[in-house]
Amino acid sequence: MGLLSQGSPLNWEETKKYADHIRKHGIIQFLNIYNKVKDRQKDVLKWGDEVEYMLVELDDVDEKVRLSLNSGDVLETLQEQGEKINPNHPTLWRPEYGNYMIEGTPGQPYGGTMSEFNTVEGNMGKRRQEASSVLNPNETLCTITSFPRLGCPGFTKPECTPTPVEKGMSKSLFVPDEVINRHPRFSNLTRNIRHRRGEKVVINVPIFKDKCTPSPFVEVFPEDDGEAARAALPDHIYMDAMCFGMGNCCLQVTFQACSIDEARYLYDQLATFCPIVMALSAASPFYRGYVSDIDCRWGVISASVDDRTQEERGLKPLKTDKYRIFKSRYDSIDSYLSSCGEKYNDIDLTIDKEINEQLLSAGIDKLLAQHIAHLFIRDPLSIFKEKIHLDDENESDHFENLQSTNWQTMRFKPPPPNSDIGWRVEFRPMEVQLTDFENAAYVVFVVLLTRVILSYKLDFLIPLSKVDKNMKVAQERNAVQEGMFYFRKDIFKGCNPVLDGTSSSAQNGLETDGGNEEYTLMSIDTIINGKEGVFQGLIPILNCYLENMEVDVDTRCTILNYLKLIKKRASGELMTMAKWMREFVAAHPQYKQDSVITDKINYDLFRKCDRIAKGEEQCPELIGNPVNKFK
Repeated sequence: MGLLSQGSPLNWEETKKYADHIRKHGIIQFLNIYNKVKDRQKDVLKWGDEVEYMLVELDDVDEKVRLSLNSGDVLETLQEQGEKINPNHPTLWRPEYGNYMIEGTPGQPYGGTMSEFNTVEGNMGKRRQEASSVLNPNETLCTITSFPRLGCPGFTKPECTPTPVEKGMSKSLFVPDEVINRHPRFSNLTRNIRHRRGEKVVINVPIFKDKCTPSPFVEVFPEDDGEAARAALPDHIYMDAMCFGMGNCCLQVTFQACSIDEARYLYDQLATFCPIVMALSAASPFYRGYVSDIDCRWGVISASVDDRTQEERGLKPLKTDKYRIFKSRYDSIDSYLSSCGEKYNDIDLTIDKEINEQLLSAGIDKLLAQHIAHLFIRDPLSIFKEKIHLDDENESDHFENLQSTNWQTMRFKPPPPNSDIGWRVEFRPMEVQLTDFENAAYVVFVVLLTRVILSYKLDFLIPLSKVDKNMKVAQERNAVQEGMFYFRKDIFKGCNPVLDGTSSSAQNGLETDGGNEEYTLMSIDTIINGKEGVFQGLIPILNCYLENMEVDVDTRCTILNYLKLIKKRASGELMTMAKWMREFVAAHPQYKQDSVITDKINYDLFRKCDRIAKGEEQCPELIGNPVNKFK
């Protein structure tokens, strides 16, 4: 989760005194990095995945499942047994927001050969096995995006009590501070987001209206001082803490490009896929013990870290704040970075004009300058006393302070100072899947997409406002089957100003959907599998690419197995995790069609998930019948 400095964290009042200092030196640090590596070429393709895991305890006596708050001890043991004694250990472990979460990555990045795809699932299996081996009895490791009863009474082990009226980090009605990772960055972020905002964060998720769900669905909160009553919406599940978002698990992939230009091109092209792949990976339909009417965590996590004041959110006229800011700092991207994308930048971009001018004067081009100047309208949220005065020539903590707390669908990552790492992009919207097979399938699918995009010089760009609309659709219940997404029709035309027309005329043509020649509304089935006369489909394009590559039989079989999962998820032949979880709850004998997930339902769900993840039980409706050579 971004920068993890050590030291003494400053509270918000102290932090904001240094905000301008951090921004000023962050820009200097960025310029120093840029000037050293802007002409760097021919970096080899490297890439890696990040999987976030939950630690849970399955209590067979009480038939309850609880989040196990011992990730610190687990992490320390894993690092002591792994990277600290062997720098080439095949797995790396890092902390995450929740005190019940850990993040695992391959010990070394994967390379550019096709045979690397054959090792991804095996490495994920090593991670699962390694972490599972150091857990306590009755504990297990889960790759489930959202814990269904997070925020319900007794959801942690050991059991802890929320402290909404006492001094604390989140002051949540539902979530005790003990669920936050013990590293000071995480609790400091929680407290400073709340203080900067001027109130607790507000998350309202529409509840799924089943036959016996109260209508209107309205909750009463006994410990409420009035803030929840004002914030909670009827027919919505109300949540009030950063943990409800940042306490979810996800699956991410980072790519090293051969140059800054290639990184910018990939950043733009992959941005259009973020909502598509998010809907395909939908896995989080339950929140705070209720069945929701959404399938993805994105809007929840966005609201959970929304530190904007009322003025910045447009609820009051600007008086003390500088900007009207249209999105949370956790949201979709706001501007393309490549020259191909410039004409599709149709979202109003709020930028720090002084920083923008400084970057332009230093030789940064318009698109990259406005991207950085947009990130830097935010304040730093977590500063450590020992990290205020730095060597700007050789350190990048101030730049990363703001870069790593702009949590967007894509992240453009300059190389760290004085390293052999190249320009990178990070693909961030995916929900984590139940099994290593599924997680490997989604990762390989996205990596293959990047290879095809670069090899065939494909162009998937559409106006960014349409990508934003796609992001909203992607989170809706059963969006894979029912959602319609804006998608480009002719992806082989490439970025050619002569073919595309002038920026102004193309932009005028993009304002209306009717008769538009560049993009249209498509189902995910059409986007992934193709439809005659509409779009050729990504899977057929990937298959064509594979046929033209020298791939050994074993690797080809592995890849085709993964693509079959993606293909069947898109067509509806296989369920998404979100749909499968919904159907499990709906069929449970204790479910009363009232949108409530009881302890017993949750326990039975996790028991089944654990057996499936360990390969002890088949689940053909979710993953088909893949050949598992890694067992």
